[in-house]
Amino acid sequence: MTDMLLVTGASGFLGRILVPILRRDAQVIAGLRSGTADENTRILGDLGAFPDLQTVLSGVDCVVHCAARAHVLHENSDDPLSVFMRVNCDATLHLAKQAAQADVRRFIFLSSVGVHGNQTFGTPFRADDTPAPHAAYAVSKLAAEEGLTKIAHDTGLEVVIIRPPLIIGPQPVGNLRSLSNLIEKGLPLPFGLATGNRRSLVTAEVLADLIRICTDHPGAPGQPLLVADDAPYSTRQIIERLAALSGQRLRLVPVPVSVLRGALRALGRSDMAGQLFGDLEIDISATTARLGWVPPSTHSSRV
Repeated sequence: MTDMLLVTGASGFLGRILVPILRRDAQVIAGLRSGTADENTRILGDLGAFPDLQTVLSGVDCVVHCAARAHVLHENSDDPLSVFMRVNCDATLHLAKQAAQADVRRFIFLSSVGVHGNQTFGTPFRADDTPAPHAAYAVSKLAAEEGLTKIAHDTGLEVVIIRPPLIIGPQPVGNLRSLSNLIEKGLPLPFGLATGNRRSLVTAEVLADLIRICTDHPGAPGQPLLVADDAPYSTRQIIERLAALSGQRLRLVPVPVSVLRGALRALGRSDMAGQLFGDLEIDISATTARLGWVPPSTHSSRV
């Protein structure tokens, strides 16, 4: 296992789960934007301000870059793309250049399956598909991937790119947080018949396990790695899983999906209909072949 890891975004949703898992096998430094430094914590500052990070990165063998701007449910920026680019692309490339300068061996970047698009139609996404990002967040992640590939070529820094789908776990973020909030209110939810779609998600612990493997596996750098749980979920299964994670009693009403789609279209929310009832499947066979890694089973945790 790697000697010393630095994890950015260590206090975030994924970071809080990832850091303890990595610490089973390695010394892990939590990289935080602000706070007090100690033997297990280093302060990065605002990466978007392009700080000098040579002291912070001293002795680090591998950086795991989880920090990002994502899950903006109510965007209030006049130019969202520029904000996403500054945080998710420009700051990432600055960190990678600083890492290469500090003789860090490997840089693991958490990208997004969104670089492929936001929906599949019968054919799962594959890592070698032509990118087709659908939103500013995904555009910024793809731009970062392209910049990191150049840095790897120019400096010899080993770059690992992981493209996860939505991450499910306790106290999730983004759209899954919105669904969890509805469940926690105890309201009847009209998803009792929403069983016909297939959406790949990744459990936080499964993603953390892949990251652990990628810290030192010789096959990890190169083509981006797709990751997902061992089987896709229907919308109803997602709701049931969120309820189980929060310990809430679930009340489902059997409303036909066609009725729900029609209601959302009438409200001008066809995009939400696609997110709730469309497919988004991921083929992770290339990841398993390259790494000899199989996602830990999540069947026992499903309802």
